[in-house]
Amino acid sequence: MRTQPEPATAPGMTYEQLLAKVRYDGAYPTRDKAQNVVEAVLAALGRQLTGPERDELAACLPAEAARVLTAQPPAAEPLTGWGFVKDLADRTGGTPATRRWDTGTVLTLVARLAGHDILDRVLARLPRGYALLFGRAELLQAA
Repeated sequence: MRTQPEPATAPGMTYEQLLAKVRYDGAYPTRDKAQNVVEAVLAALGRQLTGPERDELAACLPAEAARVLTAQPPAAEPLTGWGFVKDLADRTGGTPATRRWDTGTVLTLVARLAGHDILDRVLARLPRGYALLFGRAELLQAA
């Protein structure tokens, strides 16, 4: 059994700072609520993202967040962005609207930590619909 290498810590942001930022941006009432949201969204993303892009993204996050992302086995079937939100709602018992808010709150911050180059590679690896979840417009070419 192969063990995951210890992820690098995101420069300039601790896990506590990440939670505080998510708590503020998402208007969550407590640190624990923000932590639950971060862990649920990162675990769900970890099931969708595989390969070197997952490791590159993990290296941009604080170690605690990176472990949540990389500990997930790949999903049997890849999900579209909307499927991702619905699956998260099913797993956590929330509504799709609430989980869309949670996803956007966490993944927008993840996008800022990752930067454009890594995010471009991550989005190229994922099915359609994820760009908006990361706070980026998704432009489609006309048929």
